Amino acid sequence: MNIRPRRFDHPDAVKLNDQVQLEYAERYGDGGDLTYLDPTMFDPPHGLYLLAYDEQERPVATGGWRTQDRNPEGYADGDAEIKRMFVIPEGRGRGLARRMLAALEDDARAAGRVRMVLETGDQQPEAIALYTSSGYTVCAKFGHYREYESSICMAKSLRQP
Repeated sequence: MNIRPRRFDHPDAVKLNDQVQLEYAERYGDGGDLTYLDPTMFDPPHGLYLLAYDEQERPVATGGWRTQDRNPEGYADGDAEIKRMFVIPEGRGRGLARRMLAALEDDARAAGRVRMVLETGDQQPEAIALYTSSGYTVCAKFGHYREYESSICMAKSLRQP
C-alpha cells in the first residue's frame, strides 16, 4: 500500500467519500455525514488529506485531519480533528486504517497540534475498536453531531510522553 497526500476534492478522494457516505447512510438510515467540509480545510499546515492506493493504483483508503480551535461547537485550542477515515470493504483487515491513523497523528503533531479528536457513531463498532486500541478515549461531545445520542466523540493527546 502506498499512502499519498491528496486534496479532499481530488477525484479519488471524491470517489471514496461517496462510498463512505453510502456506508453511513446504510448504518444510520439517513443521508450520510452532513458535516460541512471545504477542501481547503485539509491544506497544510492546517490539515492533511491522505489516500492509500493498492498495487494496481486503486484508491482503497482515505483519511484526513483539520485544525480546530476553541469554538461554540465544543472544540479546544490545539485540536486536530480526524475526518473521513475509511477503508473500502475489500481492503479491510490489513492494518491500513491503523497506518493511516498513525500518519495523520504524526503530521498533526508535527504541525503543533496537541490533541487529536474524532467523532464516530454507535453503529461503527470497528471504528470504535480501532480508536480505543490506538489510545483514544471517550471525551465531551463536540462538532456537528454533538447533540445526537448516537454520536461518540473520542480524543488522544498528541504530546510525546
